[in-house]
Amino acid sequence: MSFASDIKNELTRTVPEKKCCQLAEITGFLRFAGIITLTGGKMGIKVTTDNASAARLFIRLIKEYFGAKTALSLGEPTPLAKGRVYELTVTPDMNSEQILREVGILGVKEGSNYITDGFDAGIVRRRCCKKAALRGAFLACGSVSDPRKGYHMELVCGSEYMAQDVRRTVNSFGLRSKISKRRNKYVVYLKESEQIGDFLNVIGATSAYFQFQEVRLMKENLNKTNRIANCESANVDKQVGAAQKQLADIRVIEETKGLGALPAHLQETALMRKQHPELSLADLAELFEPPLKKSGLNHRFAKLAEEANKMRAYRSEEFRL
Repeated sequence: MSFASDIKNELTRTVPEKKCCQLAEITGFLRFAGIITLTGGKMGIKVTTDNASAARLFIRLIKEYFGAKTALSLGEPTPLAKGRVYELTVTPDMNSEQILREVGILGVKEGSNYITDGFDAGIVRRRCCKKAALRGAFLACGSVSDPRKGYHMELVCGSEYMAQDVRRTVNSFGLRSKISKRRNKYVVYLKESEQIGDFLNVIGATSAYFQFQEVRLMKENLNKTNRIANCESANVDKQVGAAQKQLADIRVIEETKGLGALPAHLQETALMRKQHPELSLADLAELFEPPLKKSGLNHRFAKLAEEANKMRAYRSEEFRL
């Protein structure tokens, strides 16, 4: 079972106590999973979902809020469906038109019915109702990727207007969702891990939220450990490279005029490096008596490099002659 399915199953285990939130959740679900049917000139509702728990929840919600019965049947699986498809049907004699009006999908203008778009402002006026509407929308069209594989949450909308409305509702909780167009659909999405976690908290998926946070923190700690290890490895490589260059300079001086020709402090430095080729500059500085500062030892090696480069240049000139 996918992570998104786990979230949906968790959400269906809770029925809103407030009537206003029940209506908002029904609204969110019908806006995205429902279609209007016409039979003999009368309007009905057909809702399609691939989640059995969501189907049961909305049969219960519609019965509790509207006192209406809902017929449940198995529908034909779509190309995108991975399992069974459940169809909920509310016919005209089951008060379908009343339901459409109360959820704000069916409006009246100049004496004629028309289909509205977006959430009804009166239904999602309260903060708790906004959460319920988003919960219903997620049950109908939402998805969250497995946090072990990546971070992505989306709500697929049928129109740009609906997507803008959903985006405003999501962002009213301090989130930063965006919209992209995918073929003939509009997708409201979040990609930041913290934002997705906050969204799960908003819609009431508490268990999924803690699971998501646990995986996110584990990944962050692993990434941090890897960055530290990579940094340490890079520092070791840098340290080894610097030591090898210093030893190469010392060999050039030895082979050309010998270390005895150097001033005492540079001769001491060259011998110390030869005895301890594995040590970092800071650790090597501690071995001197008295101990040197790292900058002071670095200055000595710069002098040795200068001497070695003079000898390399002399060798090169001698070779050309």
